[in-house]
Amino acid sequence: MLRSIIVDDELKSRESLKKMVTNFCEEVEVSALCQNVAEGREAIDQYKPDIVFLDVQMQRETGFDLLATVKKINFEVIFTTAHSEFAIKAIKFSAIDYLLKPIDIEELRKAVTKVEKKQNENMEGRLEQLIMNLKNGNENYKLALPTSEGLTFIKISEILYCKASGNYTEIFMLDGKKHLVSRQLIEYDELLSEQGFFRIHHSCLINLNYIKNYVKGEGGYIVMTDGASLDVSRRKKEAFLERIKYKP
Repeated sequence: MLRSIIVDDELKSRESLKKMVTNFCEEVEVSALCQNVAEGREAIDQYKPDIVFLDVQMQRETGFDLLATVKKINFEVIFTTAHSEFAIKAIKFSAIDYLLKPIDIEELRKAVTKVEKKQNENMEGRLEQLIMNLKNGNENYKLALPTSEGLTFIKISEILYCKASGNYTEIFMLDGKKHLVSRQLIEYDELLSEQGFFRIHHSCLINLNYIKNYVKGEGGYIVMTDGASLDVSRRKKEAFLERIKYKP
């Protein structure tokens, strides 16, 4: 059984989430409901939770304020927020789960399932990277990669391209390194599409900053700065040419 606490300044939100966890997540018990950072810190010390459901914005405080006061992060964090844009990108890049309010039951169950699988991953490292991502902004995000060795953090500005490999993704870096990651390419497409990346093929996502040449053809292909030739699918060709402002 996993112990959890809920930290949220809204009474209705706290009670609603507790009811959902109790009714639909049999493997999780709710040990405490907290309305502010001080109560959350006390509950963490007292109950030693496995999961903290943490509201992002609480009146004049934030969930990040609470985490900054905890000496050792030995629990998983699932952020809850009513703001779809606030900090969500940084949270995603740091491999931390979040739930948008009003919370969906299936999304809650998925987040709890991920927690069970992440027990061996370094939460403290992810939270440290989250704080750095929040400070640095989009252009300096670091991305958490779940590899066979654990979590590896890389600068998104140094990714050349990503290729699908079954249920895995191969990430090719500017320095010649390659990472095999236990995530599907679609997840990185969703994360990186607003960061200067484009999916030129169902199996390939590229960093547009590192295109060397485009060679015309049925779909055509591109040559990256490392010399790799990557096909552009016919279905993606028009959108790709528009994205790079190519005029035949």
